Amino acid sequence: MESNRLPVPVSPYGPYAALALHVHDLTIRGHHTETLNAADEAEAVTLLLGDHRTRRVSRLGRMYALSALGRLDEALTIAEELVSRPAGPRATDAKIMADTAEVLMHLGRIDDGLHYVARAMNLLDVAPNKGIRYFSAMASLCNAARSADLFELADEVMHKALNSFDSPDDLYRTGAELEHAEMWLEWALRLEQVGRIEEASALVDKAVALLEFWVDKGLDSPIGVSALAVGYAKTGRHDDVFRLVGELLLKMRDSGQQHEARLLHLAHGLSLRATGDLAAARREFRAAEELSVLASQRLLFRYELAVTAVLEFPGEAMQTVLESLRSHVGALWQLRLDRRTMLRQAYRRVELEAARTTADLAATSDALTGLGNRRMFDSRMDSVEGGGSLLLIDVDRFKDINDRFSHGVGDRVLGEIASILRSHCRHDEVAIRFGGDEFAMFLSTGEPEAAQIAERIRRVILARDWNTIALGLRVTLSMGLAACQDGEKGRDLYDRADARLYTAKRSGRNQLAAA
Repeated sequence: MESNRLPVPVSPYGPYAALALHVHDLTIRGHHTETLNAADEAEAVTLLLGDHRTRRVSRLGRMYALSALGRLDEALTIAEELVSRPAGPRATDAKIMADTAEVLMHLGRIDDGLHYVARAMNLLDVAPNKGIRYFSAMASLCNAARSADLFELADEVMHKALNSFDSPDDLYRTGAELEHAEMWLEWALRLEQVGRIEEASALVDKAVALLEFWVDKGLDSPIGVSALAVGYAKTGRHDDVFRLVGELLLKMRDSGQQHEARLLHLAHGLSLRATGDLAAARREFRAAEELSVLASQRLLFRYELAVTAVLEFPGEAMQTVLESLRSHVGALWQLRLDRRTMLRQAYRRVELEAARTTADLAATSDALTGLGNRRMFDSRMDSVEGGGSLLLIDVDRFKDINDRFSHGVGDRVLGEIASILRSHCRHDEVAIRFGGDEFAMFLSTGEPEAAQIAERIRRVILARDWNTIALGLRVTLSMGLAACQDGEKGRDLYDRADARLYTAKRSGRNQLAAA
């Protein structure tokens, strides 16, 4: 007996989600080189199995690892690949836009990055604000804002992200809290550079408290412990810094975890300088600078080198260098104001684009079912291309349904059919109601796969318990399918699909007619 059950558990990340989630687990924990190896395996397996959704999630994890390793051009290639193929829901698309924005910011393409931030914010304004998708998207938006030095926005967004997810022990929430604490430390270091010492100290205290909470719970997170070492250095706990550096630094360097090693070098340098070993502190800051992959990171360590040089080699020349660097840092800090203005302008443009899109959608939508209407059908027919298929669908004896059960029941039947058609559309496909009981689907596949989709829809309709709408109600579909040939006009494609639809009706209904 044929079973209709799926062979694996359903997951929003794809049927073989464990493969991709392992990739993300590794990169959350800072094991970026291992992440790339795991991504190679996951993408090969999911490609072989045809699980494109899980492969997409794995590609996203690969992008994070590449970005963390400073391989930004490779990361951007994946980001552009993912953002060009929106798969929905809104929060997922927003997350990918925010991730793309972060990579663009790191590459110095600030205008492009802020545009993607604005697009992500616009999508998240109307997305459900609970659950893992929203949470993950907001965490990515935080990182994008942080990469543009928009720390206030990053902090606000991360608070919303953490409040959106109920479980305090979830791996993703934990990873986001660690990133939040690290962001506070970076923000504090930047505030110190522009003389806002009290604000910086408050942020450091918050970061240390949060990081200690997770470390005390036994969390295996190199990034968390490395960030904690920086917090200890800023709060004068130098013995703890020396202990953590001794335990972890060589391991981090040997395993290729450059971000974590960079933080440990920074913490070591700060503590060495505070305890009077200026030459050793200078070596640590140099080592941290050598591991930097971003211009903002290098600037931070050069500033610490300049401060150290003034202490090690006091004199007017060194003081002049430091003052010059402080002026440069101050000017960069002021650029944040320009970026906030640019972001507001970008957000307004995105709002206007969304409003136009909504208006266009309303003009091409069927009021009863929410599917496309005859206007959309005509537009798609005018632009039909080879490689896709047109499926025409009629509800069998729909007039009898209206006459026997009422037009209200008929409307509910049309709504149910529309929902099922919509659920079988991928992001580049569309379902349309272009007549009373007449539907169409523009599918992006060739005829064999399109026929499988059509048969699946027909069986779902047939198996539906229509008695829940009206006792004795039975609904079936007749379908005609034609694949678009190269150079074929839309009218000719329609005529072939329509002829097959009538073949299905003459042959007894409740069936698909194809080539």
